[in-house]
Amino acid sequence: MRHNSNSKIFMIFSLLIVTAVGFLFKYYPGLGRQWFNNNGSAIFYEIFWCLLAFWFFNSRKAIVQIPIWVFVITCILEFLQLWHPPILEAMRATLIGKLLLGNTFSWWDFPHYVFGCILGWLWLRKLREIDNNAKKSQGQT
Repeated sequence: MRHNSNSKIFMIFSLLIVTAVGFLFKYYPGLGRQWFNNNGSAIFYEIFWCLLAFWFFNSRKAIVQIPIWVFVITCILEFLQLWHPPILEAMRATLIGKLLLGNTFSWWDFPHYVFGCILGWLWLRKLREIDNNAKKSQGQT
């Protein structure tokens, strides 16, 4: 699938929404903030990576493979949180490093990663459907 202008707009809009909601969850100060800040934001973290990967690898086959790879890589990153060499600690000391690598291992992150990847897969399927519908309508006009 090659991105047409409509699919690019939907992809950018999707990335902006997921990023904004993810940060809102990460820094939400209200009731239930511990779940929103830690686990809820992990769902959007997974969806974000699915969408970003789909920008570069946007085939029908990629719709299935991307969420699997995102899940595997984020699980590896989760287990890396148990390891504290100086280089990882230096990266985790920065905001971007903390957001990308995390700093505390939690078994509870894994179900949220699964849920986020399932939602990411559904989102990718919907984007693909929107793109296919746009191509059909352009072919008819």
